[in-house]
Amino acid sequence: MHAYTASRTALSSPVAFEPTLRQPLSFYPASAEIYAHGEKAGAVYQIEFGAVRVYRLLADGRRQISAFHLPGETFGFEADTTHHFFAEAINATGVRVFRVTAGTDMSRQLLPLALKGLTRAQEHLLVLGRQNAIERVAAFLVDMAERQGGLRQIELPMSRMDIGDYLGL
Repeated sequence: MHAYTASRTALSSPVAFEPTLRQPLSFYPASAEIYAHGEKAGAVYQIEFGAVRVYRLLADGRRQISAFHLPGETFGFEADTTHHFFAEAINATGVRVFRVTAGTDMSRQLLPLALKGLTRAQEHLLVLGRQNAIERVAAFLVDMAERQGGLRQIELPMSRMDIGDYLGL
């Protein structure tokens, strides 16, 4: 677990996404789909309030959650023109949707955010592949605390089943 927590400090410094044009807020009730696997991509989403889970349904019907996103975070990055995952509001959630066009100021501004997401995904793979159940839960709680500003009391908007699907338990 040491390798995981030691590398976490590099991610705790925020990378801001500040688009020049403010987009209207889109509201999603709990469990509402934001986008689906196979749908056309081409936008990124910034959470104003609430929380989002990003997941894939496996061939045997199980769900694997790949990420949780919290207020201020940006998600929805795709390498091509279709979504490879589902995104769903965990609770009442407000997001701003930004259409992305290659070569624009916004696309250059999104690169650090996409790389931060890649680093977070790589660390998540390390947790899943090399830690036991207790270490996975501990690493998850540390991550959530750091993402919420290091508070002593953290909010967990997701269910225990969500956490289990995220940690592979």
